Amino acid sequence: MQLLAESPLRLTVSLLPVIVFLGVLIFIDSFKLVRFRNILYSILTGCIVAFGCLWINSFLMRLLNTSSMTFNQNIAPTVEEIMKGILLVVLIRKKRIGFMVDASIHGFAIGAGFSIVENIYYFNVHPDPNFLVWIIRGFGTALMHGGVTAIMGIVSKQFSDRFPNGSLLVFLPGLIVAATIHTLYNHFFVTPILSTFGLLIVLPLMVVVVFRSSEKATRNWLGMRMDTDAELLEMINTGRVTESRVGEYLTSLMARFSGAVVADMVCLLRIHLELSIRAKGVLLMREAGFKIEADPEVLARFEEMKYLEKSIGKTGKIAIAPMFHMSDHDLWQLHMLGKK
Repeated sequence: MQLLAESPLRLTVSLLPVIVFLGVLIFIDSFKLVRFRNILYSILTGCIVAFGCLWINSFLMRLLNTSSMTFNQNIAPTVEEIMKGILLVVLIRKKRIGFMVDASIHGFAIGAGFSIVENIYYFNVHPDPNFLVWIIRGFGTALMHGGVTAIMGIVSKQFSDRFPNGSLLVFLPGLIVAATIHTLYNHFFVTPILSTFGLLIVLPLMVVVVFRSSEKATRNWLGMRMDTDAELLEMINTGRVTESRVGEYLTSLMARFSGAVVADMVCLLRIHLELSIRAKGVLLMREAGFKIEADPEVLARFEEMKYLEKSIGKTGKIAIAPMFHMSDHDLWQLHMLGKK
């Protein structure tokens, strides 16, 4: 009877820490960059990946004819980190992650979903009555899954920013780091208790460093780009755009495109600048703690942008591309504003 009564408590201890830690990450994010719905999608993805890895690991274990311990220590970590990292690759490649803090939250959410399924499965297959086992699985193994996938997201985001036109190889360093940490953890070079304590010390420190670094970079980017965008927008609105390098470039396009098409290019640039400034303003308001309501006018502006892009055509879009200077951050902020 006592064993049955303690079962819910053991399961709770194995699941709660990773959920609480994810909640802390969301809470300390000053800019609230990741929508809660997207976090739930990442958690769900982690759950699906865990089910997939149960089948893949079983298949590979039979194929390689290796023992469970050898496989779990040397092969399973790499397989699991590859599978957990797929969503991160998609999000970064599609410019849906703007900053390192976004990558860390999505990565930890994927790892959290994975660990939830894994611990529930372990609880049903190996209902160990030793309470210490579940403390280790909750505060050690579960946080490890979330932490290493968060690290993969952070490293991958750094390399993708450094090599924006790079291939999938930019994700290899993050995968190697995550798989290596995971492998070392599974080998238990020190006792599980020491591994758990070490993780509880290192992981929060890593998160604090990443969040501070990312938020500082975000503030710097907001300040520099908002001033530049506002200055160019004012020149367009006051008819002084011809005094700038952008104006000189537009004038040069008159030889290749009709006046109507060039006028549409100027309108497209103006709308883009307005939305860019608006998105930066939303981030600053969020950091200050204000709740921003969705503005129907924003969606109308995006529809106007689509119309203008169609009007100037593919050749026109290629011609005006140098005027936008859009980084991953810029593309992400427009996506974020368009999804509000």
